[in-house]
Amino acid sequence: MLDIKKEQGIAGLSLKTFLVTVIGILLFGIYVGVLIYGENSLTILNQLREKKQSLSYEKKVLKADNQKLQKEYFELKQLEPKE
Repeated sequence: MLDIKKEQGIAGLSLKTFLVTVIGILLFGIYVGVLIYGENSLTILNQLREKKQSLSYEKKVLKADNQKLQKEYFELKQLEPKE
């Protein structure tokens, strides 16, 4: 009979299957890392949401200041003599 050699690699898998699996896992890890820490990541999204909230608050404060200043301006304008 013919002796058939089975190629045994690590953990009972062939070396080719093992390398493909390891490379796949590494690529998936890199992809997840880019999602979490990359240019279009979740951390950037959270930072932008916080910045939006702070700008909205600043907008409200500036509108209130603007209203006070407009009121003062129109009161002073009415006190001026008409030409």
